[in-house]
Formats: sequence, structure tokens, C-alpha cells
Amino acid sequence: MKVVVVESPAKAKTINKYLGKDYEVLASFGHIRDLPAKDGSVDPEDDFRMVWTLEDRGSKRLSEIAKAIKGAEKLILATDPDREGEAISWHVVEALREKRALKDLPVERVTFNAITKDAVQTALRQPREIDQALVDAYMARRALDYLVGFTLSPVLWRKLPGARSAGRVQSVALRLVCDRELEIETFKSQEYWSLIATLATKDGGIFDARLVGADGKRIQRLDIGTGAEAEAFKRDLELATFTVANVEAKPAKRHPYPPFTTSTLQQEASRKLGFAPAQTMRIAQRLYEGVDIGGETVGLITYMRTDGVDMAPEAVQAARRVIGKEYGERYVPGVPRRYTTKAKNAQEAHEAIRPTDMGRLPKQVAKYLEPEQAKLYDLIWTRTIASQMESAELERTTADIAAQVGPRRLDLRATGQVVKFDGFLTLYNESRDDEGDEDEGRLPPMKAGDPLERRRIVANQHFTEPPPRYSEASLVKRMEELGIGRPSTYAAVLQTLRDREYVRIEKKRLVPEDKGRIVTAFLESFFRRYVEYDFTADLEEQLDRISNSEIDWKQVLRDFWRDFSAAIAETKELRTTEVLDALNELLGPHIFPDRGDGTNPRACPSCGTGQLSLKLGKFGAFIGCSNYPECKYTRQLAASGVEGDGEGASENGGTPGVKVLGEDPETGLQVTLRDGRFGPFVQLGEGEKPKRSSLPRGLSPALVDLDKALKLLALPRTVAVHPETGEPILANIGRYGPYVQHGKTYANLGKDDDVLEIGPNRAIDLIVAKESGAGGFRRGAADPGRPLGEDPETGKPIVVKAGRFGPYVTDGETNATLPKTVAAEAVTLEEAVALLNARRAAGGTKKAARGRKTAAKKAPAKKAASKKAAGEKSATKKAATKTASKAAVARKPASRKASAKAAKAS
Repeated sequence: MKVVVVESPAKAKTINKYLGKDYEVLASFGHIRDLPAKDGSVDPEDDFRMVWTLEDRGSKRLSEIAKAIKGAEKLILATDPDREGEAISWHVVEALREKRALKDLPVERVTFNAITKDAVQTALRQPREIDQALVDAYMARRALDYLVGFTLSPVLWRKLPGARSAGRVQSVALRLVCDRELEIETFKSQEYWSLIATLATKDGGIFDARLVGADGKRIQRLDIGTGAEAEAFKRDLELATFTVANVEAKPAKRHPYPPFTTSTLQQEASRKLGFAPAQTMRIAQRLYEGVDIGGETVGLITYMRTDGVDMAPEAVQAARRVIGKEYGERYVPGVPRRYTTKAKNAQEAHEAIRPTDMGRLPKQVAKYLEPEQAKLYDLIWTRTIASQMESAELERTTADIAAQVGPRRLDLRATGQVVKFDGFLTLYNESRDDEGDEDEGRLPPMKAGDPLERRRIVANQHFTEPPPRYSEASLVKRMEELGIGRPSTYAAVLQTLRDREYVRIEKKRLVPEDKGRIVTAFLESFFRRYVEYDFTADLEEQLDRISNSEIDWKQVLRDFWRDFSAAIAETKELRTTEVLDALNELLGPHIFPDRGDGTNPRACPSCGTGQLSLKLGKFGAFIGCSNYPECKYTRQLAASGVEGDGEGASENGGTPGVKVLGEDPETGLQVTLRDGRFGPFVQLGEGEKPKRSSLPRGLSPALVDLDKALKLLALPRTVAVHPETGEPILANIGRYGPYVQHGKTYANLGKDDDVLEIGPNRAIDLIVAKESGAGGFRRGAADPGRPLGEDPETGKPIVVKAGRFGPYVTDGETNATLPKTVAAEAVTLEEAVALLNARRAAGGTKKAARGRKTAAKKAPAKKAASKKAAGEKSATKKAATKTASKAAVARKPASRKASAKAAKAS
């Protein structure tokens, strides 16, 4: 028997079918060891010694592997073909050696780029040893990330209350988003005009020409800066005689795009399908590991973490055959296309992401896939096939027009483009983030010297616009251009920024939160070198050189730690005033934008004499007056989006900003958006106790209009009627966020629930689950779970739920926590069954746990009962009274401090 170790149960199941009874394929469920999240896991004083520990899950996996290799012929490590996969295999071997379970057993390392029968069997015939250089690169990356995170984050906690964490790549990505926001805020719009003449040929052909020159001088885009200048040109053009000066038609070609890399797949899936990078990678993982196609588990795409753009020769030939069959030989280029990547280290020379079988058309497999899987597979197949198709043939025509007004000559130009042969465009055209697609049509026939008839002259006013905010796709593209991080890490980095509440997504664009901007400003002020784009990119290049055995990984760590630890030491002496001065300077344009009326944006709207500046409090940053404590004016930072003059600000903080949204059509009262000390809220009218409603978490004040404000003020609203009691179920916003209520039962809404939009079915589910006592966490709404199917052995329904300690799967009796490498949205029935079986084998069922607890309680209970009976016979009335008094005292509520201690301990 030969034992094969892979990462996931789905992958193990697929490969087991390919290899047969002579092999046993086990899953490690990702990494079995990790660095403990505490100080000392990487010790710079001991030559960067790294302490690896087995988690409970990893320990179980290791025990299974150790048991399986007893008496086995060999151990084959078949984890993913990248640094992370190499490290997983290395961890398995090292842990088995520490356990003394490996002994003299031969160990082989094999890799395959696709999970197909041929690829797996070919890989087994070409074993190798573990690549120590790749492992070293992995360890260097882990050590760097650990040292930055566990050394820099505590500095943030001490100097910036409310800050969550910092990271080597995470902080640089955040700086990109914040820098772009600053560009937008400081952008000064510039007016300019364009003049368009609609002309007609002698045969009646209509086209538009743009003014590009006058009096022998070229007119650039911004040269006509006022309406008066534009009107003068328009008057001349309305009097001019138009003639064709020159016509030039040039053939051109557009070549297809290379097949997908990790980065370009994430970008295009975001643009075309609306998938977040993390979502794209989860779906791609399932397509790679295998899906059920007509009763057979098939890996549909090659490995999805790669920088490579080339394909294997046999894949290229297969693509050419499909093109000829599906689109005709005219679309097959004479010579196969070869692509090369610009990256210095293309993820160990992996292939591009492509289908494992080019002949497996999207329409043939769509019925076997989930909708999102089908969309992503179609995108990958289309891009791959298009990459080997013939180029598109175009004709670009430029017509120069002369407009004569007496002695003065004005120059105009018209351009047109037509597709003579569509080539790869018949199948695929790449989307763009921030630019409009070329969509120019054909110009009518004309030749030099032809007169033209004027139909209309239009002067259009324009204003320059700031650069757009990054989308997730464009940020990934920018990070790749700068060499920051690696494509395989981008999805996790973006998710971390959102989880830390450093950025939010509005209209598919990344908007930095104030918390994120403050962290970035702090790092730029005191750790600037470590958030520089070049510095981070240089570190990535060094990691690549380590993986190529060019430099020693520990020397890289020594060089980094020498300067970084010194920078950390310097911050210990920082005073709060120094931090505030630096933040006020960097964030000034954001916190105190120029009002455009010449007034001082830092003037206190309450006392009139004080200056506003950034302050640091127990719960984070805020804006306060320099005349404190005489003036107690405070407000949140500028990101609240509430603009106003500060009216209504009281000495306790009050409402520093007021934005009028309109009038309530029923009452005629004014509806306002205000910025309070506990966050933004909407208010109806004025007076002692006006009706108010807080904004639910995640709703930006900038998106609140009159209609949305009226809906918030109308809360609580009746959502449904309880199916048993017939009483209403209400939706409202409370101290701990939005919730639904039935009588005295309250259930908090989930992250994806909208208090204004939640429907009756969801509301009833939350209330019924809460009333049934499911979920276990008192303040959270019970999670009914996502059904996965029935256990093939027991027939019990299996669901995946969100638990207090993370997502888990359950059949009602046994619970099994999901590994960190498996997302709750992506877990399959097969993976869930494997996890539950492993949990049962370890003796972990809810009944067993209850039985152990009951037995533990019963034994001492019997003993106590006998003592009590004996005591009752000899007890006097006085003693009984005394006992009762003590019991009464014991039943008194504990002090708030004691209760808090008990809650913390539990």
C-alpha cells in the first residue's frame, strides 16, 4: 500500500478514484502546523528560530497519516505545486519525524498542474524530493509577516486607540486606497470646451469632426478653457467653408489576450461577473479539485495560483482543434501562439489557468455545475480558446478637414474604425476598469478636395474629473504592477482590509474608512519606509530569489529586522502630541477640507474662537476644540459624510453637523441627517424629544437620502405575522444593531440582512430559531444553517452553520468545526461527511458530551444527597433558619463588578 497526502478531502476523493486500491489517499486539511499567535513564535535573538505547533485538528490529521503509513511501501506527498503546497508537505514530514513515525519509509514529492487521471499518473512516474528553497521562501515570508504583525500592531494599539492591526502587504495595499482618496479630495477640477462639427459629404454621408487646430497651431484637450473662447471658435465655424484636406486609411491588427493568471482572472471575474477576488478563488478551487460530471469526479481547470501565461504544447494543440471545429479554419492562426510573462519569478513556471480538456465546452458542463461555477468556467474556457485564435483585422481611417473663414484656417479631424475580420473578437473582448471601450464606426467615403456641407456646430463644456477610486479588480492590477505581494495572497489581503473595517465597498469601489486613513497616516509618519511601494516590492523580489536558491533566507530576515526593530524602538518615546501633530498635518485636507468661501475650516462652530484638531480618545479618534474644557464641542471625522455648520452642538457633544434632507410629506417637519457622538443619525423636526433613528452599521451617511431617512424614521416596522401566535414580528434598530422582535423574543440580524428590506420568511426563520433555543449564543440570531444534503450512511440532513467559534457542520448529533482552509460558502457534502466521520471517530458527539457531563454531575450528587438526609435528622430549627438565611444571601444579585468578572471568566 502506498499512502498519498493531499490538502483537501475533495481532492483526496478524486485522486483515490484515479489511483485505485493500491493507494490510500488522505487529506491534511491544509497546514497541520502553524506559528502560535503569541510573542516568541519567531525569535530574532535565536537566529529566527520558529516554533511550530500542532493544533487539535492538525494533531488528528497527523495521527491518521502516522497510522496509515505503518507497513506502507512509501509516502507520497502530492500537495499543491507552489510554495504553500511545498510547505504543507514539509510540515507533514517534519511532524512525522518528530513523532518518530517516519523511520526508514521512502518519501516522494510529486506535483501536477491539473487533477486529471493522466496528469496524476504522469506525476507519480516523476517523483522528486521536497524543494528546500521553496520551503525557505515560505518560512521567510511567514517570519516577515509575523514580525511585522506582532511587533507593529501593539505599537498601533498603544499609540492609536481603535486601530486593529498592521501587516507587511496589508498596510501597503491600504496606503494605495488612502492615497487615491487623497488625490480625489485635493483634485481641482478644470473647465475646458470641445467643438464638434457635424458635416455631410456630397453623397449625403454624415459624420462628426473635432476641432484640433487653428492658425497653424495644434489645439490640445484643455486649451479652450472658457465659454467665451469656445463661442468665438463656434462663430467662425458657422461661417466657414469645409473641404476634405486628406484621407488616410491604415490596416491594423488586434491580438488576443494571453490566458488567465491568478491576477487577471480575479480582475476579469470582478469586472465581467461581479465576483470578489476571494469568491473567485473559492469557485476556482472547486473547479480545480473536481466536480461531479455525469457520475465521474472531474477536475475542470488547471491550478489556479500562478503567474505563468504559457500553456503546455498538447493544450495548445487541443485549443487549435476546438477553434477549427467550432469556428472554422479561418480562425486558426498559421503558427501556435506563445506567451511569456513579465514577472521575474512566474510562480515556479506554472502553466496559465486553463481548462483541463479544451473540448469540454461550457454549454456541455453547465448543467452539472452551480451557476457561479458555470460562469467562471465559461470565462476561463473562453479566454483560453480566444488566446489561440487569429488576430482581428481592422481598418482605421483618419480624415483631416480644413475650415476656411476668410484668411483664417481652422483644422478638424474625424476618425473611424471598422472590423474587416473579427478573429478572436468573435469570442472574447476584455473589459476595462476606468476607460470607455473604443466604439468608432466607419467614416463615409470621401477623398481629398471634396467639399463638405455644414449641418451643425456644437460647443460642449467639460470639467476634468479626479481619478476613480480603486475597484477590487483595479487594486489587484495596481498591486501586481508595483510588485506588492503575490497574486495568490491578494484575495486574503483585500478581505483583511474589509474585516478590519479599514475600507468599505460602495458602488463596487473601495472607500477608506477613517480608521484606515489614521492607521495609514501614522505609518507614513513614523514607519514610512515600511509602507513604501518600492521597499515592499524589493522584499518580494528577495523572496523570489530565496526560492531560486540565490540568497540565504535568514540573511534577508537579519537585514530586515536590524532596521525594523530600531524603528519600533524609536516609537516608544513618542508623545501623544507628536502623534497628533503628524496626523493633523497629513489628514488636514481630509478632515478640514477647504469650503471655498475663504473661511477657516478649522474654526470651531460652537465657540467661534477655538481651533478644531484631531484628538485621540479611549475609543478612537475624533475632532475636538482647542478651548476644551470651556468648549466641549466634538464631532466624528469627515468620513461621516454629514455636512453642516455645527448648529445644535451642545457642551456635551450634541450634533456637530446637520444636513437637511427635505420635508416629511405627512407632517411637513424637516428631516435632517446629523452627526452625533455615537455616530450619524436621522431626525424628524426639532424640540425636546424629536423622533430619531440611528443609521444601521454599514450604511454610509453619504448614501442616505430623504426616502431612506423616512424609512428609518418609520421603524419599527411590521415585517410578518408569527405563524403560531398571530402576533406581529417587528424590525428595528437597537443598541446592539438591527434586530427582529416577537413579543419578548429578540433576534439580531446577520451581516447580509438589511433592516429596511428584510422579508417575512427570513424574519420568521430568525424568530423561530431563537425561540427554539438554537445557536447557543444569547445575543446573536440563531443560524438555521445552509443545507448540504443527507449523510449517505445515516440519512440524516447535514447543514453548515455559523457558530460562536467559527463555522461548523452538523447532522444534529455530531458537530465538526471547519478547518481554516475551507470556507463555509464552499464546503461540500463530501467534505462535511468526512469531517463528521473524523469527529465521531474521536468520540465527539453532542450526546456523548452530554452523557459525560451528566455522569460527572450525578456521582457527587448522590453523595451529597445522603449527607443531606443524615443532616436533616439532627438539624435544629435554628440551624435550618440559619441555612435558609445563608441561601437567601446567596441568591442576592452579585455586584456589577463581580458579574463582569464571572462573565469574563466564562
